Amino acid sequence: MILTRKHVSRRTLLRGVGAAIALPVLDSMVPALSRAASATQKVAPNRMVFVYVPNGIDMRNWTPAADGKTFELPRILSPLAPVQDDVMVLSGLMDHGGMALGDGPGDHARASASFLTGVHPKKTAGSDISVGISVDQLAAQKVGSATRLPSLELGCEDGHLAGNCDSGYSCAYVNSISWRTPTVPNPPEVNPRAVFERLFGTDESAGDAKARARTARFQQSILDLVADDTRRLQGGLGTTDRRKLDEYLTAVREVERQVEMMEQQTASKSMAAPSLAKPDGIPIEFADHARLMFDLLAIALQTDTTRISTFMLAREGSNRSYREIGVPEGHHGLSHHRNDPALMDKIAAINRHHMEQFAYFLAKLKATREGEGNLLDSTVVVYGSGIGDGNRHNHDNLPVLLAGGSRQFSTGRHVRYSQGAPVSSLYLSILDGAGVPTEQFGDSQGRLQYLTDLT
Repeated sequence: MILTRKHVSRRTLLRGVGAAIALPVLDSMVPALSRAASATQKVAPNRMVFVYVPNGIDMRNWTPAADGKTFELPRILSPLAPVQDDVMVLSGLMDHGGMALGDGPGDHARASASFLTGVHPKKTAGSDISVGISVDQLAAQKVGSATRLPSLELGCEDGHLAGNCDSGYSCAYVNSISWRTPTVPNPPEVNPRAVFERLFGTDESAGDAKARARTARFQQSILDLVADDTRRLQGGLGTTDRRKLDEYLTAVREVERQVEMMEQQTASKSMAAPSLAKPDGIPIEFADHARLMFDLLAIALQTDTTRISTFMLAREGSNRSYREIGVPEGHHGLSHHRNDPALMDKIAAINRHHMEQFAYFLAKLKATREGEGNLLDSTVVVYGSGIGDGNRHNHDNLPVLLAGGSRQFSTGRHVRYSQGAPVSSLYLSILDGAGVPTEQFGDSQGRLQYLTDLT
């Protein structure tokens, strides 16, 4: 190792007219004399991501038969094979807040509203919505000030917040899993272009018409706008950091290119398929959309633009069809399968399709080096649904898995809990690792056991 006196601030940005690009972790961001001893501890922060899928899961093809480290991945989880050692399947967890509790029908709204809050939502289709602060926002209140974006909310299906969306429950409940306060939801952003500009556009020039016109006129990449700053920075970096920076900027340009390509494809296809009511810039195919959003999220985490994110792969109660995988029927309609094996197999196909996109994200985090480890090591990712079986609308034995966070948890296992263990107890344990210790959250009953070992 060659030690130099050159030091780059962790908050350094590459700036240009209408653009600002955060940097990935570089060796020169760690004081030279402390690199060998404490690179990971000093540089890699704790991060948390929550990924939500709607309408429950075909639990036949989700739950591993064996417990512990010897488990085999069932059909739905099989895309996780390359990262199985980084995943922990958690069976038997319950979301008490999703149950009716005297309020009658409305399980979909209650599922999404309570999944990250642990609170039973108020049944109303009016403006007097109320549930609870979600775990991501509780963390954002404590650690969000360390990053440019306290949190990032993403989705793949647009929705509205007003009106009745589920048996007298407000649409805000089915379209949001992140709640800043008990009465203020954080709706997800579904347009990749909007996310890209939020990550890389400067606040000062957000309304700068000249900057926007200049970029559009000359079809400039965002990298062109920060080229001068990039050259100045590269001149003072060592060989390893220059390579890291080049790889990162290449990844940024690739995501930018994908956004542009998807916008062009959406515009051309909208001429032939006017019934597709989608805003400009949103890819037609679900997998393209999901992976592009995951790419953007990975960059946001890599650059420490945010450490906290939620991602709804679809809104709760979604009736989206997946013709590209041979499932033309609506998802929600299929979830009421009445135990018909043919319909359940189609649900399993949708579930596996969702998991393929999630596995892509985990693999991307694992391939991104950070300090002496990788980005997945310092990122705790929860994937799950607030409904177990879509036909029963049950809120016990939920499909939940935890990935990453190797500094905090012992992954590569299937852990089966006694029925009724609150999923909110899992969040208490995650908050501990994020430096946000909390004694009570939602309907938690202490920390969830067996996340570090089986004793």
